[in-house]
Amino acid sequence: MTNHSEAAGTSGNGDISGRDGHGEGSGRDGHGEDRAVGGADGAGRGADGVPCAEHQVTLRTPAELADALPYLLGYRPEDSIVLVALHDRDGRGRFGGRARLGIPGNADDWPAVAEQLAQGLIKGSERRGAPVESMVAFLCQDPKDNESGWEVMERLRPLAQLLRTACGVLDVPVVEALCITDNRFWSYCCPSEECCPSGGTPMGLPGTSVLAAAATYAGLQVRGTLRELRSRLSPWETAAALEQESALNAVSMALIPRILDDESRADVAAQTLELADRVMRRFADAPPLSGMLPADLRDDELLAHDEAATLILGLQDRTTRDSAAEWMEGDEAGPALRLWRALARRCVGAYGEHAAAPLTLAGWVAWSSGDELEAREALAMALGADPGYLFARLLHQACNEGLDPESIRRCLRKERTDRSGATAGAQASVSSAPRAGADGPPGHTPTPSTRTAFRRRRTRSTGSSGSHPSRRSTGPGGTRRPRPAAESPTAAEGRGRVGDSTSSASRPRRGAGRRETRSDT
Repeated sequence: MTNHSEAAGTSGNGDISGRDGHGEGSGRDGHGEDRAVGGADGAGRGADGVPCAEHQVTLRTPAELADALPYLLGYRPEDSIVLVALHDRDGRGRFGGRARLGIPGNADDWPAVAEQLAQGLIKGSERRGAPVESMVAFLCQDPKDNESGWEVMERLRPLAQLLRTACGVLDVPVVEALCITDNRFWSYCCPSEECCPSGGTPMGLPGTSVLAAAATYAGLQVRGTLRELRSRLSPWETAAALEQESALNAVSMALIPRILDDESRADVAAQTLELADRVMRRFADAPPLSGMLPADLRDDELLAHDEAATLILGLQDRTTRDSAAEWMEGDEAGPALRLWRALARRCVGAYGEHAAAPLTLAGWVAWSSGDELEAREALAMALGADPGYLFARLLHQACNEGLDPESIRRCLRKERTDRSGATAGAQASVSSAPRAGADGPPGHTPTPSTRTAFRRRRTRSTGSSGSHPSRRSTGPGGTRRPRPAAESPTAAEGRGRVGDSTSSASRPRRGAGRRETRSDT
């Protein structure tokens, strides 16, 4: 069985995952013992949705629950509230949906956050036919300002109590609540000094538990922290950032007027996509490197400042962005994801809002490739760069609700096929046209300039007699140019499910010493 939980208001710092499995639990017994059996879900998938064999591991103590948390999420949480649902199966519990949210810095926000997470996870599970019998809560936060681990645990105790109360109001008991900090853990539910001493219990070495061994055998991997993942998508904070911003300023002066001009807008789109394809091939041809940081640094070296600036500004056009979203699967997905990450890192200084486009593309490709963790983080960061970016908001909601991205992929494939067919038809029309009177008499060899003029005349003369097609409908060489947003839904919209509903009217935006336009909200 697979349950997809949801909670409202998680954009920017939330994580909703609904993959059932990874464990079964029966709650606490009379000795303060938690029993859980780890395993894959009914679909045979692990934390990342990767197919794996059925494996079960019994979790008997709070220590084993604490060690299991990274395997439940697929990464090591920081500064997080995590709720994990337990479902009943044959008298034993099974780990279900998970909900994560950053711990608010203001304690006044804790009651609302506790209620929000509890209702989102419990009600969402009920709507999907998987009622929650009990819950496990985790509070994860590193010490601040010379705090000890014990002081962190005590400071967060009211939050733990609010979570227990919020779940209890919905008739779902919290069978264990753990605080993980300073490489130790404390239980808010177990009063036994022998089982859970007041000084905390040291966490075991990562990867040394029975669950870690079983997860490795099943092919499950635990990433680093969310901070490390976000660093791959965050703007540079080095001296090179000044050079990149200068390149963005220079390119914007030349490119923005062309995007604003209906005559040249299609040319800019074509040139942007051609450059993106060229850089992707460059990335694909580079030898693979192990480790996220070395790989990202090498990609940064392969992408020049002016190329990055041209791509960042070109992707602000909605039709260009939607065409770029078609690089979502197969051999194209990997280089495309690397390119979108690299561009997000180049949105420095006054161009922070421009990161919404590459971050959304990164989130889309990650989701399409089955990496829901990076997808959620990238889309949340896109909304942080531009809260009104509708494409990112709808993709984030769809990913959080566990929808299948295949419906969007089908729309994008159709758009790509239709566009390729239109281009092939236009080229066939040109090649079969008579040459007399345009290129010259039969037997005359036209010059390149004459041939170009002929193509232009043939394109403009296409259609019924006495009428002329709009210049907006054709581009260089007679190819059909992308339609404005107001004329038809984009491929990514999936007929209203995912995409932007705003028109493509350009509007000026803020930015020191630069002009900007975007056809997206």
